Amino acid sequence: MNLYENLEYIAGGERIDLLLQDKNLRIERITSSKAPSGPYNQFEDEWVLVLEGWAILEISGKKVKLTKGDNYFIRSFTEHSVLETSEKCLWLCVFVTTREDGMVNTG
Repeated sequence: MNLYENLEYIAGGERIDLLLQDKNLRIERITSSKAPSGPYNQFEDEWVLVLEGWAILEISGKKVKLTKGDNYFIRSFTEHSVLETSEKCLWLCVFVTTREDGMVNTG
C-alpha cells in the first residue's frame, strides 16, 4: 500500500486505515479534516508523524503544534486531544501495547 494513495478526507471527521496489527503493535494511517477529537488516555504508547498538513494537540495540558514532517511520542496513560487540524491532515500513527495482558483502550 502506498501511504499517499486512496486518501479519503471526511468533512469534520477522521478516517482510520489499519495498515498493520501484530501482537503488541498497530500502525494506522489517519486522515483528519479540521476535526477535534479526544480526549484520549490509552494503554498504548503512541508515536505520531504528520505526513501532510498540520495539527494542534493538547498533551497533558500543553499545546503542541505539529507540521509536515514533525513527530511526537505520547506515553501510555498520557491524556491527549487533537484540538485542530488543517483541512487535510495526514498522519502515520504507531501504537505499542506495553501491558503484559494486552489490554488496549483506543478512546
